[in-house]
Amino acid sequence: MTKKQIKVMCTAFRDGFQSVYGARVFSKDFMPAVKAAYDAGIRWFEAGGGARFQSCYFYCQEDAFDVMDLFRSTCPDADLQTLSRGVNIVALDSQSKDVIKLHADMFKKHGMSSIRNFDALNDVENLRWSGKCIHDAGLKHEVVVTMMGLPPGIDNRGTHTPEFYADRVQRIIDAGIPFDRLCFKDASGTSKPSTVRETIKAARKVLEKAGRGDTHIQFHSHETAGNGIACYLAALEGGADGLDLSMTPVSGGTCQPDIITMWHALDGDDRFELEGIDIEKVRKAEAIFREQMADYFLPPEAMAVNPAIVWSPLPGGALTANTQILRDNNMMDKYDDMVAEMYDAVRLGGFGTSVTPVSQFYIQQAMNNVMFGKWKKIAPGYGKMVLGYFGKTPVEPDPEIVKIASEQLGLEPTTRPVIDLNEEDAQKPNTKKGCAAARKLLEAAGLPTTDENIFIAASCAEKGITFLKDPSKAPNGVRKNVAKSDAPAATAGGKDFTVTINGTKYGVSLGDTSATVNGTKYDFSVAAGLQTASAPKAAPAGGEVFKAPMPGLVLHFTASEGDKVNEGDEVMVLEAMKMEMPMKASKAGVVSFSVAQGDKVASGDPLFSIS
Repeated sequence: MTKKQIKVMCTAFRDGFQSVYGARVFSKDFMPAVKAAYDAGIRWFEAGGGARFQSCYFYCQEDAFDVMDLFRSTCPDADLQTLSRGVNIVALDSQSKDVIKLHADMFKKHGMSSIRNFDALNDVENLRWSGKCIHDAGLKHEVVVTMMGLPPGIDNRGTHTPEFYADRVQRIIDAGIPFDRLCFKDASGTSKPSTVRETIKAARKVLEKAGRGDTHIQFHSHETAGNGIACYLAALEGGADGLDLSMTPVSGGTCQPDIITMWHALDGDDRFELEGIDIEKVRKAEAIFREQMADYFLPPEAMAVNPAIVWSPLPGGALTANTQILRDNNMMDKYDDMVAEMYDAVRLGGFGTSVTPVSQFYIQQAMNNVMFGKWKKIAPGYGKMVLGYFGKTPVEPDPEIVKIASEQLGLEPTTRPVIDLNEEDAQKPNTKKGCAAARKLLEAAGLPTTDENIFIAASCAEKGITFLKDPSKAPNGVRKNVAKSDAPAATAGGKDFTVTINGTKYGVSLGDTSATVNGTKYDFSVAAGLQTASAPKAAPAGGEVFKAPMPGLVLHFTASEGDKVNEGDEVMVLEAMKMEMPMKASKAGVVSFSVAQGDKVASGDPLFSIS
């Protein structure tokens, strides 16, 4: 009996990085491992897109287009695939038609050969224009149906079943969207194996009926909930032609199953075999990869199976990206509560698949419920989603949540297609999105208006402009373990100390990246040389003081120092948990700031006063 050859896409260098390091990695550190994987015979890589585009500018002081070029020069004849979020492409917010087209053209120019394209709501309208642009650019279009298991105890209302997913495939075909491959993507790893198997069987029937029975079907999942290998085997039994697999140290846990693990699962199976895999060469490549990433902080939650994810479908890529943000802001103590709040965010939000950007909307709302009280503060992305501004949700969101969102955000529900909302028209011009708006940002900053820069400005906004002005001054959020040469001297008892400050004794135990003080664990880092500590932020003298509602970053100012503002006017924007939080005037008066753009603030820090 001839074994079916199963094609493998290696996700280690995109989804693996996102799912373990929050996408915060330097290309110089991982490219030798890419070369080793290529030398091992791997010819299909996930090479960018998704969170790995923005993260280059937000955290890594690198240009994502340069990284793509380097990937192509390292793997000259490989299929290099990137990830796109439909009308959102590589951002959380949606984009205009010209930016979506520019995305496909620029990724083609910088060496990519395929784009995997999905919509978290499975709204086919959000795939129509993006799919056309990918196809017209000469790239392979791998269209996606997104999957997840709804939390136990929730009526699926006809969604997230094999029949529902097969219907999405039919709608894609009926819409005339050109595609070369079909992928089923379960970012949270919460689908049941039986659902996966029957979904792929049903999809194959739809394809055969449309005269496309030979279309390649790919399956993607994560081990986060402990279901990964079982679902992969079920996918093969259902008729899948390929699997997404990763490599240690970014496999298992929040990531895809490892190539070696899947090879072992199929060893002795007379039906399936991973195509082109020389397991000994892969083992050597993984050894090189582990060595290259040895200095990176490996979050413990990234390597663990978490059964709670079944009730709170948190994707692998979003999980560690957000724990990195929680660590940045000393909020890891909120993590368990945030995960628990995901249940209601999903239950009442319209059943969009928990994958970016919807997963982030769920997380943002869950965090707001933890920080401010249940539904007391609607996260902008979540609110706009339930109001229809990101497309049509699989079911109608809870009417009370829609009402609260409409009142808090000052927006009426809409059924207008997202692509139309983002275009300029006579009734309601949209001057904040599009290539023209991005060009203005660049011109105001004195930067060249190249196509690449326009796309960076459109997709990364102020942070992209900051990078383009001076990459060395862009944020460096990469977490590496403290080098031995930089570690504190081990005096008076190795790494366990009693520290006395102002007569009070503290028991301190130092690890590589954390310190336990009187039983409480804190992250820390040590740098060579003496740096002056930042002075505490002072409240402006006089007037009513407005304080930060949660830790975050001062993104930009809407008003200027000394401006007269009215009650309810937006004064500045704080970024917290990847969401923009407008800070509004509580009364009319003159504004005075106590922070500058780019400052990190803690809960309760004064931001501005009005007198």
